[in-house]
Amino acid sequence: MSHLITPELVLLDADLGTDRAGVIRALTNLVAEQGRATNADSLFDDAWAREQLTDTGVPGGIAIPHCRSEAVTEATLVMARLKPAVDFGAADAPADLIFLIAAPAGADQEHLTVLSALARSLVNPEFVDSLRAASTRENIVALVEQATAPEEKAAPAGAAGGAGAGSSTEAAAGAAAAAAGHPAANADAAARPILIAVTACPTGIAHTYMAADSLAAAAERAGVELHVETQGSSGSTPLDPAVIAAASAVIFAVDVDVRDRARFAGKALVQSPVKRGIDAPDAMIAEALAAASDPNAARVAGGEASNSVANDAASTSSDEHFGQTVTRALLTGVSYMIPFVAGGGLLIALGFLLGGYLITDTAGDIITQNSLWNLPDGGVRAYLGAAAFQIGAASMGFLVPALAGYIAYAIADRPGIAPGFTAGAVAGLMGAGFLGGIVGGLLAGVAAHWLAQRKTAAWFRGLMPVVVIPLLASIFASGLMVLILGGPIAALTIGLNNFLNGLNGASAVVLGIILGAMMGFDLGGPVNKVAYSFAVAGLGAGAVDNQAPWMIMAAVMAAGMVAPLAMALASTVLARRLFSPVEKENGKAAWLLGASFISEGAIPFAAADPLRVIPASAIGSAVTGALIMAFGVTSQAPHGGLFVFFAINPFPMFLVAILAGMVVTALIVIALKRFTRKSETVASAAAQVPVAT
Repeated sequence: MSHLITPELVLLDADLGTDRAGVIRALTNLVAEQGRATNADSLFDDAWAREQLTDTGVPGGIAIPHCRSEAVTEATLVMARLKPAVDFGAADAPADLIFLIAAPAGADQEHLTVLSALARSLVNPEFVDSLRAASTRENIVALVEQATAPEEKAAPAGAAGGAGAGSSTEAAAGAAAAAAGHPAANADAAARPILIAVTACPTGIAHTYMAADSLAAAAERAGVELHVETQGSSGSTPLDPAVIAAASAVIFAVDVDVRDRARFAGKALVQSPVKRGIDAPDAMIAEALAAASDPNAARVAGGEASNSVANDAASTSSDEHFGQTVTRALLTGVSYMIPFVAGGGLLIALGFLLGGYLITDTAGDIITQNSLWNLPDGGVRAYLGAAAFQIGAASMGFLVPALAGYIAYAIADRPGIAPGFTAGAVAGLMGAGFLGGIVGGLLAGVAAHWLAQRKTAAWFRGLMPVVVIPLLASIFASGLMVLILGGPIAALTIGLNNFLNGLNGASAVVLGIILGAMMGFDLGGPVNKVAYSFAVAGLGAGAVDNQAPWMIMAAVMAAGMVAPLAMALASTVLARRLFSPVEKENGKAAWLLGASFISEGAIPFAAADPLRVIPASAIGSAVTGALIMAFGVTSQAPHGGLFVFFAINPFPMFLVAILAGMVVTALIVIALKRFTRKSETVASAAAQVPVAT
């Protein structure tokens, strides 16, 4: 294996300015100058994108900016000792020791293991003092190579080798004996509490392992036996089930989902971002000990060992604000709704393509009265088109119930699903639409969560999640929707539609701007659906001598295609290095989703970066809406995107309008990503949202 660091990759007592971006720029340039990266700008963009997710400064005047990049040809470590120090976001002081870790996109296991070993060494005060005292570049290289040499590495804090655990075999055996009720083992456990922890960060190179060792050191100071599972890039050894069984609480210091979370079901839980495991490990150990002795503490959901059926929301850190909880629930509902939209939308588009846009009037009769052996007028195309349309319509019919059901699930876990779906279905029945689904899902989730927290007799506890909670939460949420809320919410939706109808006499271009901006604003959410419903409701009034409804439909459909196509263009063609690997994959899927008029294809981008994506989407979509109205483009089909080209006239101008809005949105997003910095709170919240394509 080649050397990760050489004297040429060391800067001593260097003045790189007072801005962290300037420091990272200088270090990435050095990597490229040494022939270890093909493009310094690409490497900087990847490192800066990682920096925006979470500050890389850690206590003790250290910063570890790091990334994986396609521009890196050889795993590289750059070290700079700065004068003056630069703020990298650590709580205690600016950083004067900077380590830039640049790993290739497909870094091999050996390199990742060495880089992880270095990160762990940086929590050792003696090693850090040696770096500050070193007088030459060669001394720095020698210190780093000694710290990362296989024979010098400390035993990992994963599996069973945590603080105070002794050997792996002894720890596992002791934990197993404690779990089985062995008197001596139980006495030891009482004298020395057992905790477990999982650490994980998005790249899995530095923070994952530093948090593990910081927590282990804090546990040693507190006289606690700690076992840590590091879910990082250099591999992960799962904790022994006997150790998990013996532990009284679990710490999740993570920025990503915990793998196989169900293993920890019922354990008292303390959860925070991975950086807190580095910055405040003693506080997290103390919180875990307090949670272990508190019967009302948050617990990991998923098993009957828990005294309640509390959901993952209740299992997160106690400092999550109400607004953050609601936002996370809404995003969860939308993410689970996306597959219904994607499948249903594509099937409806296929139905239009095969059976024509009038298939909406005859599809139900065709599939019930005909078969492949008794084809309707129009032959096999009409029959298959009707089948595709009806299946797609059935899928789309689940949108509001699915939205409400999974909003409730995000708040109350599985017991919230049934009352949430029921409230969503009732919202549709009352004409309350998406707004009603959101309200119903929140009500069902809150009711189910509240009921789950009630203490009950042991014999009755098994009935709570399968009978009592679904029954009472459904009565509460759906009852409120029927008796009180459904009417006003439906009236609000009607009022919004009437407001749009009142704009018919205004300039067609202004109307196109308004409808386009609404379609691009919340990407399939309530505002988007109001504009779409307005267009669909008026479609039937269109005629050769009254083409305004057809123009409105074309404006709404074209504008709704802009955001996903723009995100696909930006993330896969124009500025790949500004987007994460997950976003690039979502961008590939967004090409097809956008072409099919599925606005929700842009939701993963908006959820991760709303302050940039949403304004850009609204502006680009408004441009497209205005152009459609100005060109007089009409659409007699309510859905299908490019697949219903036969119902759009003139189709070339339809494409021109979409391309214009798509380019505008993509360029705005790229400019905002280059010249503004993402809110860390938003990035942290978005990291917890499951992404569906």
